[in-house]
Amino acid sequence: MSGLLRRFGTDHPYLTAFTLFEFVFLILPSVIILVVSLGANQIISFPPSELSLRWYASLIHEPGYLEPFFNSVMVAVFCTALAIPIGVMTALGLNRYDIRFEHGIQIYLLLPFTVPLVVSGFILLIIFGRLGWIAELWAVGLALTIINIPFMIWSVSSSVNAFDPTLEDAAQSLGAEEIQTFRYVTLPALMPGVISGSFLMFMLALNEFIVSLIITTTATETLPVAIYGAIRGNISPQIAAVASIYVIIAIVAIVVADRVVGLERFLHS
Repeated sequence: MSGLLRRFGTDHPYLTAFTLFEFVFLILPSVIILVVSLGANQIISFPPSELSLRWYASLIHEPGYLEPFFNSVMVAVFCTALAIPIGVMTALGLNRYDIRFEHGIQIYLLLPFTVPLVVSGFILLIIFGRLGWIAELWAVGLALTIINIPFMIWSVSSSVNAFDPTLEDAAQSLGAEEIQTFRYVTLPALMPGVISGSFLMFMLALNEFIVSLIITTTATETLPVAIYGAIRGNISPQIAAVASIYVIIAIVAIVVADRVVGLERFLHS
């Protein structure tokens, strides 16, 4: 990284300056949130006059944030667990079989970039309302799976496209049954895409706000919705502490993704 910056600094000084500006522009809000959350005063100040962890400690006994946090985690886990088999089977099907509705599926995979989330949330609100699912936490996970599953399919598809199908033929020629071939040959080769997609699904579900705001109730409220409600009232450093938790989770997720599959492979997926 340092060598790359040195080369850019020598050959492309303007590109280096622009890159550094973009880096600071992207990282600065997270740094400010982390610093503000460490303030000891009752009001938000930057920089804080005194450092303290009191606002993090206060979250332990704050049901207004604890319950939404656990709701968000359960929704993210449910969403990820549901997306893995759907993503693997769909990616394999699109790659290997002539599916009648393949064109329609490909259009669906582009919906996250073409349909506003508020529209998707409103449609799901109507459907789930008719079915009586609005008060169910699992329905929130189902909604976020429906919206974000294209990211899982894309991620697994990158591994499917790079997989050599002759390895399956070799395994079957040695006596392996179809299920054994899938378990010991195909699935391990797809794991980088599955892991990358799982990270994406978990983080997208954990951070989703617009759809969650539309379809959640008081009992199924997620943490982003709880933060929004708190911001509309009295803004305190406690909110900054809650927001900092998201920053910390994101940093941990990036480090884990780098260790497990590598950032280059993760971004490629």
